[in-house]
Amino acid sequence: MCSKYLWALFHAKEKIPEPDEAAQFMFDEGTRVGELATELYPKGIDLSKEDFKSNLIKSKEAIKEKLPIFEAGFNKEECYSRADILVPVGDEWDIIEVKSGTKVKGINIHDVSFQKYVYEGQGLKIRNCYIMHINKEYVRNGDLDINELFTKTEITSEVEELMEGIEERIEYMLKIMHSKKPNVVIGKQCDNPYGCPVKEDCWSFLPKHNVFHLTRGKPKAIELFEKGIYQLKDIPEDFKLTEKQQIQRECHLKNKPHLHKDKIKSFLNQLIYPLYYLDFETFNNAIPKFDGLKPYSQVPFQFSLHVVEKEGAEAKHFEFLYEGNGDPRKEFIESLKSVLGDTGSVVVYNQAFEISRLKELGSFFPEFTDWVNQTLTRIVDLLIPFREFAYYYSDQKGSASIKAVLPALTGKSYSEMDIGSGSIASTEFYKMTYGDFKGDKEKVRDDL
Repeated sequence: MCSKYLWALFHAKEKIPEPDEAAQFMFDEGTRVGELATELYPKGIDLSKEDFKSNLIKSKEAIKEKLPIFEAGFNKEECYSRADILVPVGDEWDIIEVKSGTKVKGINIHDVSFQKYVYEGQGLKIRNCYIMHINKEYVRNGDLDINELFTKTEITSEVEELMEGIEERIEYMLKIMHSKKPNVVIGKQCDNPYGCPVKEDCWSFLPKHNVFHLTRGKPKAIELFEKGIYQLKDIPEDFKLTEKQQIQRECHLKNKPHLHKDKIKSFLNQLIYPLYYLDFETFNNAIPKFDGLKPYSQVPFQFSLHVVEKEGAEAKHFEFLYEGNGDPRKEFIESLKSVLGDTGSVVVYNQAFEISRLKELGSFFPEFTDWVNQTLTRIVDLLIPFREFAYYYSDQKGSASIKAVLPALTGKSYSEMDIGSGSIASTEFYKMTYGDFKGDKEKVRDDL
């Protein structure tokens, strides 16, 4: 963790922005996963709702019961920790940390090593340490099987390795917490292990077109930054850049787009009328909601389709937005098939996403398999000419994402919309359709 962010957590919490709705949904999803995991220990003692003082008192009492404890809290001097699940094994205890991911991450092991340090400091004997995470191979079929949904990975030896030097690391962190605001130079720590919530503020001094916009150029950007070179236009001519990075520098210097007309012409020549401009929206959950889904499977609930029947013709718009409260997939594919036609190019942006969703639908609904396979042969990816820099303008800031290309080409932005991203769209739809939603459903549907 960045020392500046750590300091802010204790001294300037009001300056840390609240998570947006999509991020909060992910946090809530993690909470739901944690609560579901406790069902594997039906006799467990739940201390998750206790405040700091009450949690300390009740944790000491619960230890005597020799039952699993959820979020037992202990402190050692200035350190305080709660493990998700503490399981008795004779006179010893196992620590089980629950994560909504599908694999163990390095930061998870650091978390558990801190828990072990605090717990042992209060006299508990810790036997083994585990990460309980989502089994990515689980497929729901009927009622949710939590024994199959979760899997446990032992990390005892890895935790023991991290216990070496832990007191020095804790002392370093405490020193930061008790010191004046540290002056930290931006760098890799701003995105590792997670994106920092205050990164935008720390990076605000950089010019609009800076070296960190070099496509696939993070190491080069850091090298240039450390040499005091911030702007793209100031990159020395003898500094080694890739072809695309050179295009970026030239675009900024000349202040006009780069065009590779032959590549653009080649792309356009493959288009076959009628053209179908297609986009999907989906939601996904750690806990699969419907039969045939794995954890984090994408569930399509909306599409937008513009059809141009011949060159110069006005586009016709078709759309689907699921209106029920069950599984939207069958209605989605039926509606899409009814408007997509049998000939003509299906134009998408970043085809891997739409192709994967169509394949999944065809697999789950065999009656649509042949149609899906035929449709896949018609897909053309509009991302390609932008990814290849056949067209590039400096306002894209090194990105071929549609959120960068759209404003660069048209001056319009997703930021002008009440729902301006796929993550917010899926969050709002899910809350409105399956959650305890108290807002204006009609407005949310209009925004979607």
